[in-house]
Amino acid sequence: MQRAMRLLERVAEHAHGAPAKQLARETGLALPTAYHLLRTLVHEGYLRRENGLFFLGEAAERLAAGGARQKRRSTVVDALACWRDAIGVPVYYAMYRDGEIHIMGVSDTPGNPAVEEWADFRETGHAHAIGQCLLAQLDEEARRDHLDRYPVQPVTPYTVGDDHSLLKRLERTRRMEPVVERQEYALGTVCAAIPITLGTTAATMAISLPAQHADRLLPAVQQLQHEVGRRLGSLAISISI
Repeated sequence: MQRAMRLLERVAEHAHGAPAKQLARETGLALPTAYHLLRTLVHEGYLRRENGLFFLGEAAERLAAGGARQKRRSTVVDALACWRDAIGVPVYYAMYRDGEIHIMGVSDTPGNPAVEEWADFRETGHAHAIGQCLLAQLDEEARRDHLDRYPVQPVTPYTVGDDHSLLKRLERTRRMEPVVERQEYALGTVCAAIPITLGTTAATMAISLPAQHADRLLPAVQQLQHEVGRRLGSLAISISI
């Protein structure tokens, strides 16, 4: 396995391919051994052979792509944890893809737990700050399509009453303004979300707090906005996963 990995690494360094003799020499392997391992790697799809030269195969490229995705996910996880610790609140990251709300990451602690998803986040976007922030970034047609599939309904006594009221609220939301909701999704909890610009994709970072600490909500989300602004350039590719 170790020798096969050395061959893969060497092949990866040659964008225009390399012959078996060169790969054997660079890895310090006997030529018969190199030939045997190269044939096995071709058979398994990790390499391909063209005109006597070896190139990375589809299996190796999938492996590399998976590793890159994992690295990007780790970058996001680390960032969420960093902001969670700096601000002292649970931090959420979500995106709107293919007509659905997707919670992509949550970072909390036992002392500051995240909001429990007691009602499906996808179906209750009208009630929580994450959903409202994402819907505010959509055009009118996309908003109405979402609400046709997931109509406004009471989640708590504080939930917005109807589609018309929600749409009016979303229209009043300024482009980079935090979206705040107080006990609309979960009694005893207040939340705030900020929009994230990822090309044409709607995304958001959000925080939550117990209602008794509602006075901390705006300062905390403003701190999050500042922290995200500082790192967004380096995170833009990572958070688009």
